[in-house]
Amino acid sequence: MKTITISGNIEGNITVRLGFLVSGKINSIRVQEGDIIQAGEILATIDPISYEQAKEIADANLNQMQDDYARISQLYEKKSIAESEYIKISNGLKAAKAQQVLQTKNVNDTKLYSPITGIVLKKGVEVGEIIGQGIQVFAISDIKQVKVQCFVPASDLRNISIGNKASVYVASLDSVFSGTIVEIGTLADAATRTFPIKIIIDNPNMLLRPGMTAEISIQINTPEQSCMIPTECILHDVNNMPYVFIADTVSQKAFKILVSIGTLSNNMIEITEGLNINHQVIVAGQHKLENGSSIIIK
Repeated sequence: MKTITISGNIEGNITVRLGFLVSGKINSIRVQEGDIIQAGEILATIDPISYEQAKEIADANLNQMQDDYARISQLYEKKSIAESEYIKISNGLKAAKAQQVLQTKNVNDTKLYSPITGIVLKKGVEVGEIIGQGIQVFAISDIKQVKVQCFVPASDLRNISIGNKASVYVASLDSVFSGTIVEIGTLADAATRTFPIKIIIDNPNMLLRPGMTAEISIQINTPEQSCMIPTECILHDVNNMPYVFIADTVSQKAFKILVSIGTLSNNMIEITEGLNINHQVIVAGQHKLENGSSIIIK
């Protein structure tokens, strides 16, 4: 058993970035950074006057079109007007209904609601500012659970699995939390050649906040029979499987053994599986050998 210790950063379990679906002037902000908010709570509003007026126009136009449609329908039933006139007023009514729905939505969209319960990470506007459609106004994070993102050396990655437990120490709270590995990255960081993992932690008291740093301890199982041998001992078969030749002192023969390789250090390579302490690895002339070749042991 081996314990690896790495540093990481706490982030929210779910983070959403919110903006208005309509443009206009901010006329109220209901929350500040650091506030705990509930799903469905109003965060801010845009001056709705121009959108309310546009809706009134759409309502009036719809009423007029409904009256016109009722009158034209009666004439059409009596065959007093051409079908083209009836189709024209029908399409006009559909357009008026659609416009009324759109303007109603625009009025509703002057209020920005939080889709989740969480904490306000960022507030990007002030009252009186003119903002465009879709501009980010708030970042909200769900922190009932938090994730710790950290990076694991490639040599330890093979011994880590989703579901493994981790101990997380947060210095700013002087507390240790229990976490579980829920994500293991498949792409190494280009600079450090380490792989990202994420650890989830329950946070019922909301003490853990995004941006806090943490020290993570993970116990991993390491191969008991690992050893280091010179890299030139390693050969590869037609299937690109690594193997070595070992010397049998009784029969005076060389035998091929498939191995699993690990880390490389100073022209020495780790053998994680295949060898044990009693094996004598052939370190010279192995390229000329075949399985069962006779050898002279000096």
